[in-house]
Amino acid sequence: VQLQASGGGLVQPGGSLRLSCVTSGFNFDYYAIGWFRQAPGKEREGVACISSSADDNTYYTESVKGRFTISRDKAKNTVYLQTTKLKPEDTAVYYCAAARGCAPEATLYDYWGQGTLVTVSS
Repeated sequence: VQLQASGGGLVQPGGSLRLSCVTSGFNFDYYAIGWFRQAPGKEREGVACISSSADDNTYYTESVKGRFTISRDKAKNTVYLQTTKLKPEDTAVYYCAAARGCAPEATLYDYWGQGTLVTVSS
């Protein structure tokens, strides 16, 4: 099982980045994929989640609603997190993870990818 997160980088406030999570080794259509982030000295928090392909329902933490969009490309076994209007407080390592259903608790996710660093700074 692999989840490969990429797309992070340094961006100015107000900028955008698209994060990708390429998956393999499990049935992508049956799993929800979540994005989490962890800033230095802070706990890991759920950012967004997209449910299994049967529903493709999406969920967002309040602080990113209207700015981030999660989507799924079934042909590529990939989930994207489009981030816009980035703020310095969005700076964190972003992780993708797979679970049977969307949930805010990181402990409910079965598989994790390595992180990709997003730094928002002028």
